[in-house]
Amino acid sequence: MSTYEKKQIDTEFKKFASQNFEKPTKCKSLGQLHYYVSELTKKISEFKSRFNYVPERAFILLSEYNQMLNNLVFKNYQEAYAY
Repeated sequence: MSTYEKKQIDTEFKKFASQNFEKPTKCKSLGQLHYYVSELTKKISEFKSRFNYVPERAFILLSEYNQMLNNLVFKNYQEAYAY
């Protein structure tokens, strides 16, 4: 795959993400974060099967959503079991 094609895919993903996802720091519910992680995972699989290439930004975004999800789960845990 050429560098030009990779840049096109990167641009396509960036456009898709900006139109369909909120920034991870703006997500406040577990359901919303789970949904975004699920949809992003599907998109990564789609890119892998269609192009055999996944934009690095997709993995970075997935990591950010997972980090926010883990933080929120931990916060909820602390609140539920606080003495």
